[in-house]
Amino acid sequence: MFLQTPPPDTSGYMVLGYSITFVVMALYVFSLYIRHRNLNQDKATLEEMDKQSSAKKK
Repeated sequence: MFLQTPPPDTSGYMVLGYSITFVVMALYVFSLYIRHRNLNQDKATLEEMDKQSSAKKK
């Protein structure tokens, strides 16, 4: 009972796991932001093209 080995210290792995999870989530949120920005730019371009085609038809 007195000579039992203590459980291994795995707190370093826990910190590493949380760090990797945080980095992956941050990259995902950044990717969503970039996609949203590009979508808005595409929308503005299409609206401008629609206005120009409407003006040419008149």
